Amino acid sequence: MAQKCTETFRSTFGAIDKQLLRWFPGHMDRGLKQMQQKLKMVDCIIEVHDARIPFTGRNTNFKYTVSGIKPHVLVLNKVDMIEKRFLPLLQKRLRDENEHVLFTNCKDQSDSSIKKLFSLVQKLINSSDRYNREGDKDYNVMIIGVPNVGKSSLINKLRNIFLNRANAAAVGAAPGITRSVQTKIKICDDPLFFLFDTPGITIPKVDNAEVWLKLALCAIVQDHLVGEPIIADYLLYWLNKQNKLNYVEAFNLEGATDDILNVLVQIAKQQNKVLKMRNTNNEYVIKPDLTHAAKYVIKSFRNGTLGNIMLDEDLL
Repeated sequence: MAQKCTETFRSTFGAIDKQLLRWFPGHMDRGLKQMQQKLKMVDCIIEVHDARIPFTGRNTNFKYTVSGIKPHVLVLNKVDMIEKRFLPLLQKRLRDENEHVLFTNCKDQSDSSIKKLFSLVQKLINSSDRYNREGDKDYNVMIIGVPNVGKSSLINKLRNIFLNRANAAAVGAAPGITRSVQTKIKICDDPLFFLFDTPGITIPKVDNAEVWLKLALCAIVQDHLVGEPIIADYLLYWLNKQNKLNYVEAFNLEGATDDILNVLVQIAKQQNKVLKMRNTNNEYVIKPDLTHAAKYVIKSFRNGTLGNIMLDEDLL
């Protein structure tokens, strides 16, 4: 049932640690240099991004530091997590920017877009000037993108479809599984096709705190770097701002609210999650486990309990 609320919600979100806006770990810098060194061996670039944030967090520096004059395909993965009504608008917007764009769901075994991607990449390579690789019969493709958007899952899916082989690239729910440019992974015998898996590379410097908060919600940066209660609070702020109040029913709350502490306390009490702590008098007191509740809120977004949500809806 749709929720109605007359409460006035926040129009802006509070600041986060400025150090996070400059977070760019060493393995990313090394990975970027490795990617640039491999470019002369590459015929095409596939950039993978999360469909829930099609504009936010994309490393636009790739255009200058990695992709260059190579054919470039943008893959928006996890398309099952957003409302289908956004797809035509996204297609038009991204194609206006001269992008070859495809939507995928690498968890869906019947996803036909993976085969379309394979055909598109072949077509782009065959119609391009391959420079120092002209005459080579094999195809080399590099997969790039920010962390935890499904790069390794896409490689494994291609390998499963065209070679009927087991996974070759490590996959995990947390960002940072791939930390260096891997050796060539074969994904097809005819034509002979290889892929380079690469580490996720975020933007070296971000001026807008909401970019990091959206990345954190989509598990592109590790939760502890921002803090689970802050991530949960941003989600509450965003849902209220977009008038998506179904969280009231999902979390069994008394009503819509702008107070994340109120939400977390109610969830912790419902799930009987408490912490036993000493107070200033060295006495044990029982307090609700707010971190557990915040993790539950975040998980509800990530597993779709709150519905299909595109966090860049306002940007579209």
